[in-house]
Amino acid sequence: MEKNEHYFYVVKCRDGSYYAGYTNDLERRIAAHNQGKGAKYTRGRTPVELIHREIFETQTLAMQAEYKFKQLSRKQKQMWMAKGDI
Repeated sequence: MEKNEHYFYVVKCRDGSYYAGYTNDLERRIAAHNQGKGAKYTRGRTPVELIHREIFETQTLAMQAEYKFKQLSRKQKQMWMAKGDI
């Protein structure tokens, strides 16, 4: 995995909730979530399952996608996941 790739990703937690994030090393980040070493939010909700990822050329674009997703309601997030766009 190249370090110049920037990912916006969404995982589904054990309790059915979603967590969205940004990384430049997706495999490492998902492993960290599942080892309880990722975000505080996911630590008690493992295992997590990767359900969406997008690759961006810049960190800024990936983080903008993350921010936009996090502004959605749960219902809107579910609709977005079904459609595949923000």
